[in-house]
Amino acid sequence: MDRITFILIALLVWIVTIILVIVVLNVINNKEKKKLKAEIEKLEKEKNMIISASMLSELNKVEALVNNDEMKEKLDDWKARFNDIKDKDMPKITETINEIEELFLEKNFKDLKGLVLKADFDLNNLKTKASFLLDEIKDVTLSEERNRETITKLKAQYREILSTYKDYENEYEIVKVPLELQFENIEKLFNAFEVSMEQNAYTEVGRIVKAIADVIGNLKVIIEETRPIVSLGKNLIPKKEDDIKNIYDKMTREGYNLEYLNIDFNILEANKKIQDIFGRLNVLNVEDSLFELKTMHDYFDSLYADFDKERYSKKIYEDYSRSILIKATKLEKVNNELYKKIGDIKYSYDLTDDEVSVISEIKDEIMNIRASYDKVVDIARSKTLAYSKLAREMEIINSRLVKTEEKLNGALKTLGSLKEDELRAREQLEEIKRILSQTKEKIRSYKLPIVPKNYYVEMSEAMEAINELVKELDKRPISIKILNLRVDTARDLVLKVYNTVNETVKTAKMAETAIVYGNRYRVTNKEVDFGLIKAENAFFKGNFKNSLENAINAINIVEPGIHKKLLEESQS
Repeated sequence: MDRITFILIALLVWIVTIILVIVVLNVINNKEKKKLKAEIEKLEKEKNMIISASMLSELNKVEALVNNDEMKEKLDDWKARFNDIKDKDMPKITETINEIEELFLEKNFKDLKGLVLKADFDLNNLKTKASFLLDEIKDVTLSEERNRETITKLKAQYREILSTYKDYENEYEIVKVPLELQFENIEKLFNAFEVSMEQNAYTEVGRIVKAIADVIGNLKVIIEETRPIVSLGKNLIPKKEDDIKNIYDKMTREGYNLEYLNIDFNILEANKKIQDIFGRLNVLNVEDSLFELKTMHDYFDSLYADFDKERYSKKIYEDYSRSILIKATKLEKVNNELYKKIGDIKYSYDLTDDEVSVISEIKDEIMNIRASYDKVVDIARSKTLAYSKLAREMEIINSRLVKTEEKLNGALKTLGSLKEDELRAREQLEEIKRILSQTKEKIRSYKLPIVPKNYYVEMSEAMEAINELVKELDKRPISIKILNLRVDTARDLVLKVYNTVNETVKTAKMAETAIVYGNRYRVTNKEVDFGLIKAENAFFKGNFKNSLENAINAINIVEPGIHKKLLEESQS
């Protein structure tokens, strides 16, 4: 590529770049212009909507309604504010928008943007001002519609109240006079509403509508609650009182003490409260009345549960009364018998002070329990306490008796175990003697050349321990603690000599078997013969373990592993 061609290409690239930049800038500029134009159109549109046809229409409606000074004063104020918006505020906005349009045509976008923001701000303020004005005007123009709608609903509620009253007129007899006066009052208020509406006296209309709503709301409550109030106060509660009183009197005759329920007093107070409620009802005051009557009715209902509780408590009392007496008598008898025997037991066995004193403690506890029991029974006979409380007292006494019974059983177990321990010690003594005798017989029957010295030592210790055990058993009183220690010591020493004899005899037998087995090789093998001679010498000296080792070692020379075979033969 020559130099001229290169320059031409470079120039072409530069030209294309310039063109692209221009195109991009034009696109951006066009987008910005379109955006600004849209904002200007928006401002114009929002300006035109501020003074809408609806505002003029609402003002005309108000003008047609003016028939008093108050309404005329309001209309004059609204017109003044409307004209202020139309003649002062709007021209300023229009002037600003015109200035914006001129700047747009001049392409002075820098100043234009700031002016658009100002116009938008002023428009928002003006819209808010116009909106407040329109809302105030509509409060009047729409008030008639709203009031008519409200009154229509109130009349429907009133008709429903009247219908209920007519359907159940007999049940409203107690409030007939004040109710019908309220009906007359409502009719007058409805008429007053119509008069005020014709006069466009909307302040008075609002007051009347509120008064009607309040009266109807109160009447609705009265209509809803009067019937259940009358039903509860005149029928349900009196019937419940009669039934409760009959049950109370019957149970009292049967021996139940129900004074704590204060039934007579509560019935009297309930009747006073009912009269008070009906007195308030005569002036159409039903506040809390239904709640009070329902609470009263629930109270009388709860008394049935109290009656059932007392019946059940009587059964509990009677059951405890029988069972406690039987159990206390039995425990007393057992403890007395034990108390009589305690002298003999103390002679036979070394007892602790606690083991002796517990018998006296149990005796005292039983006496106290019997005293408490008798006291409760006397109270029950006098009928001065409710069975629910008597049953609770018997429950407490029974708990005390159970604990005393557990203590007595523990004492019986402790004292009974003394004799059991003695008998068990005597049985174990006989068993120990039998094992020792078998041990002696075993070592005698095998006729060992020499009995090991440790046999005699261990046999002596075992015999001495047996003698100490016998002495302890012959003592009076016997210390069970020492006795059990003597039993354990004697048993351990006898088992020790038993195991020694077994091990000695077993080892001697195996050594003898090994020597006899090895004799077959003595003629043919001098080493075996020499080893067996050493084994025989050790055997006759009473060293049976060493004898076995020498015999096994000698035979292993000609027959390796022979010890396993010999072991099997000796065991068989």
